[in-house]
Amino acid sequence: MKQKFFYGALIVSFLLSGVAHYTDMSSTVQFIISAIAIVFVAGFLGKATESVAHYAGQRLGGFLNATFGNAAELIISIFLIKEGLFDMVKASLTGAIIGNLLLVLGLSLFAGGLKYKEQKFNISLAGHNGTLMLMAVVALIIPAMFAGTKVITPKETDTLSLIVAGILIVAYIFWLYFSMVTHKNYLSDQEEMEPDHHEEPAWSKSKSVLFLVVATVMVALVSEWLVGTLHDFTTQFGFTELFLGAFIIAIVGNAAEHSAAVMMALKNKIGTSVEIAIGSSLQIALFVAPVLVFVSFLFGETMDFVFTTIELVAIGVAVIIAKSITQDGKTNWYEGLLLMLVYVILGVAFFLV
Repeated sequence: MKQKFFYGALIVSFLLSGVAHYTDMSSTVQFIISAIAIVFVAGFLGKATESVAHYAGQRLGGFLNATFGNAAELIISIFLIKEGLFDMVKASLTGAIIGNLLLVLGLSLFAGGLKYKEQKFNISLAGHNGTLMLMAVVALIIPAMFAGTKVITPKETDTLSLIVAGILIVAYIFWLYFSMVTHKNYLSDQEEMEPDHHEEPAWSKSKSVLFLVVATVMVALVSEWLVGTLHDFTTQFGFTELFLGAFIIAIVGNAAEHSAAVMMALKNKIGTSVEIAIGSSLQIALFVAPVLVFVSFLFGETMDFVFTTIELVAIGVAVIIAKSITQDGKTNWYEGLLLMLVYVILGVAFFLV
């Protein structure tokens, strides 16, 4: 019954979003319908990736979930870049990083902790994740520092941004090789090293891959429709691009990670939840953001890698507390609550800007 309701809501919301986009409905109505639609589409994407994870194994499954979950963020950002909304792109990237580290991870730890007194995951993986997160913060601070002190010109800032973006992409590719190939067993939880055969997947292998592709296409369409409403929506309600990008777009775009990470935590697969939440943040910082710099370059106007002081502080705060909480490889519900409370504090601060 629940599945029938979900698929019915998915189809109806998707069709209504398309109708709203191609008719003369108000921007507010279009935004609300598209936001609801992308939540259901992201949920469909999450189900497809979870089914694929059954055949691929939990570690690779978590990576796939983070990757396809970030498809919405990447696609939304490309459309925003096409419109020249660079500040909103940076805000949405900031929101995606802190949303995954504080909201997605926090909600997962909280939900899993209420069911299980203590949950454990690979402590070596936690250490490497923490180091990579700090590297991402350093890579964001350096361009902002040099551009902010005016020691380099805007053209040199663009050059530095492209070089830093390229280095981060290389670092991320080697991290995948390190974690998935040369040190795969070292970074895997013992019970998650083999594919999950304890539960039946939702679909067959071929159908799972097909639905993964279909869901990604649906995300792309709804994302384009959503972006088309943002300018009028922000003007009408007085939201700043910073708040809209960092929280509203980020929460909508992270819907797939929310559902999948919490679901895994409730199944006592906290290692997969951590892989989805922290792995998704790392993917945003080390791969998605750098790729968007190159995408903007191809569009003819380079989006520099210079984030505002507010954005850098928010990311830094999220990284510090997330690293502190996960570095021992053990979690409980109270640590999840702390992460969510920090997210609320940042949300209020961004709203008041």
